[in-house]
Parts: sequence; structure tokens; C-alpha cells
Amino acid sequence: MLQQRTLKTLTRAVGVGLHSGQRVELTLRPAQPDTGIVFRRIDLPEPVDIPISATAVTDTRMASTISVGDAKVHTVEHLMSACAGLGIDNLYVDITAEEVPILDGSSASFVFLLQSAGIALQKAPRRFIRLKRPVQVSQGEGAGAKWARLEPYHGFKLRFEIDFAHPAVDSTGQCVEFDLGSGSYSRDIARARTFGFTKDVEMMRANGLALGGGLDNAIVMDDYKVLNADGLRYDDEFAKHKILDAMGDLYLVGKPLLAAYSAFRSGHALNNLLLRELLAQPDAWELVTFDNERLAPTGFAQPARAW
Repeated sequence: MLQQRTLKTLTRAVGVGLHSGQRVELTLRPAQPDTGIVFRRIDLPEPVDIPISATAVTDTRMASTISVGDAKVHTVEHLMSACAGLGIDNLYVDITAEEVPILDGSSASFVFLLQSAGIALQKAPRRFIRLKRPVQVSQGEGAGAKWARLEPYHGFKLRFEIDFAHPAVDSTGQCVEFDLGSGSYSRDIARARTFGFTKDVEMMRANGLALGGGLDNAIVMDDYKVLNADGLRYDDEFAKHKILDAMGDLYLVGKPLLAAYSAFRSGHALNNLLLRELLAQPDAWELVTFDNERLAPTGFAQPARAW
């Protein structure tokens, strides 16, 4: 049986929110089978649990935000991406503010936290959402067109194409494909950082956003070049970060997908719209488990390799 996974022990991190600039403490704790991933705002007078789901996403401007009532958690996608990449099914995320810490701007720190806590197999079958036919969403026309698509695939792979018309971005790889079965999430995707432009940062800060952002947790560009002294971690880091984000956004559906994802200029909003469209078409997918691990797609049977 392909089993669900949680952590062996708890692990903690302290950082600042990318947009809020607030100090935040994060504690990742093991959870029972079939719990799913649950964010818990422990700073509120009465702690509030916010289980992940496609419909829990209430804001997709600049990041993915989930909420229950007035309780929110912003910028969940990098931690969710690490959980997807390592195959974590059940987890409590205790948080002392309304934004997940940005740490170094990638998922690498979250991968380190999860792997250092250890991954435990649980006595319950892992459930997958398997695509039976394609589902697609699109927005805009002509030069402003963007789209995202899921189609049947025995495994999980992602293909993303970016189009920013910026000298520093255009000189790098514009299209990346990553297959969870043949690649290493920790090595190939997790270290890709979020990125932004100085002109946008100034505007965002005027609107109370990006208050915790800087060269130590993002790739920052002026009109012509990357400003970070160490340059890029990957030749195609921009497109790889979009893959990282998409993995986190898609994992908000609550279960791993058996599907091929492809997208052009998509973002948090379109990724969530794609999940909602998927759930609105119950004949397009089915829930499956694997009693025999050998029948599971490559990459899912064994816990993800370390670095």
C-alpha cells in the first residue's frame, strides 16, 4: 500500500512576512492520517484552524491566501510547494501572524525543515486525484492571453512558459518542464526564488506590500539587470520559480494530482481557477489509491530523496 506521510517530530522557524514585514514564528507538527494540511493561527484570542482546500483560497493578489471567516494566512504557496515536492499529506502549521515567513524567497528552507524533522509513513492509503480528461482555463486575448491546463498523466509533471519582456528575464530559459518522477524537487526546483522589479517594489511598498522583501529573499531587477550580487541560482530560475509556485498552488486542492500541468503566463489566480474548474467537473477526475506500490507512478512510491 502506498501510505500517507507526516513528520516524525515537530520543527520550527522564525522569519518575516514578505509583504507584511512582520516577525512570525512557524511550527510544523505531525498530524494524524486523513487530517490534511491545516494552518492554525495561534496568535488569535481563540486559535483558528484553516484547512487547505481550493475553495479556502480567498485572495490571489501577489500570493495565495487562505482563510476561514476573518482569519487569514497569506503567502502559503512556498511551504505548500515543499509539501508537494516531498509528498507530505498530513501536517499542522502553527503560525503567530497572518503571513508565512518568506525565509530565503524559495522553498529550500521549508524542504530543509521538513527533511530535518523526518518523514513518517502512516497506516492509511495515500489518495490521489487522477485526471480522466483535460481541463483548461484561460484569460485575455492576443498579447495578454494566459492559460493553464491539466490533462491525464500517470505521474505528475509541470511545464511552464513565461513572457516578461525584460532583458534580464529574456536572457534566461523561458520554458521549463519538471517531472516529479524523473527529477529531484529539492535539487531542481526548491531553490528558485521569488522575483520582482524595483519599479513594482516601490509601488507595492506605497500600498503596504513587500515590506519584508529585499535582496536576501528575492531576485530584484531594475530596468536592465539582476541586482543581486550572487546572480541567479539556476539559468532558468524565473521559470523554475513559476513551477515552484504552481506546485504549491495546485497542492491546495488537498491531495496530490496525477496529471500533466501546462501553463503560459499563469499565476496564483489562474492556478486556483483551474482547481475550481476541475472540482466543478466531477466526471473529469477520480480518487485513486495504490494497494501495490509497484503500480504507483515513479517518484511517488519512495519518500523524496534528500539534497
